[in-house]
Amino acid sequence: MMQVQDEVVSKHEPQTNKGLAIKIEGLSKFYGNARGVIDLDLTVAEGEVFGFLGPNGAGKTTTIRLITDLIRPSKGQASIFGLDCQRDSVEIKRLIGYLPGELALWGNLTGAETLQYLGNLRGGVDVKFVESLAQRLDLDLRKKFRSYSKGNKQKVGIIQAVMHHPRLLILDEPTSGLDPLNQQEFYAIMREAQAGGASVFLSSHIFEEVERTCQRVAIIREGRMVRVASIHEIISEKAHRLEFSFSQPVPASEFANLPGVTSAEAHGNNLTVLVQGSVAPVVKTAARYPIVNLVTHEPNLEEAFLQYYHSTGEEAK
Repeated sequence: MMQVQDEVVSKHEPQTNKGLAIKIEGLSKFYGNARGVIDLDLTVAEGEVFGFLGPNGAGKTTTIRLITDLIRPSKGQASIFGLDCQRDSVEIKRLIGYLPGELALWGNLTGAETLQYLGNLRGGVDVKFVESLAQRLDLDLRKKFRSYSKGNKQKVGIIQAVMHHPRLLILDEPTSGLDPLNQQEFYAIMREAQAGGASVFLSSHIFEEVERTCQRVAIIREGRMVRVASIHEIISEKAHRLEFSFSQPVPASEFANLPGVTSAEAHGNNLTVLVQGSVAPVVKTAARYPIVNLVTHEPNLEEAFLQYYHSTGEEAK
């Protein structure tokens, strides 16, 4: 098992600006004539859990590699806690925990040896905390990394990202390969990190995960940012669908001009209404007629997200 290391605290803590965990301004990356990302602007507040959404090839991983200084931008700039992502790269790496989308570690080392080595690079971590994380995720630290399943390799990646209590977690598809029980445990670990003051920048293709854990999201498409807003704002842009059954035919014209109604169609005793925003005016109008049944379909993040890709036929990953 891992050996206890004394935690080392730097005598020269970096001076950071309060308020923003991440700030991106005009960030662009080109690979020759190929597009990477173009003129990205984005801020993530301290203590926020922020979601980053887009299909394969949209530029999510490129953006993450730029702010972690794994690649350099063609133009623009980015900062983490007020520190320049290029000039202050070493200081920033002391403040962040990073889980890449493709995790490559040392196959001949056990899980414990891997985490001990990475912990030693940071001057030592709390071994009991590491072992508690492994227990919660049902990970056997005695096995060699190469023998782990994809899910167990992902658990090692999660532990190494959070074991030093970073101020900012940057997670690229963190629950990839995890079963539902371990996904729930990961969410609990992330909530605990946020409760402790950490910020989270989360790239994921699991919409339920983002909707459940994030306050705001950014949607990137073909290398460009197309929307940055709260989950509530993005979902509210998608219409609710209300399906009424009446005991008699009801004219659709009674509903077509109500506030927020985008469509009203009647078929016999049935009426379908699409409405953005409050459904109260529709429900009040329908209450004037004898209602037999009402079924509502609330929009979700996935439906709202897909509207940004209908025009090009792209599918969300």
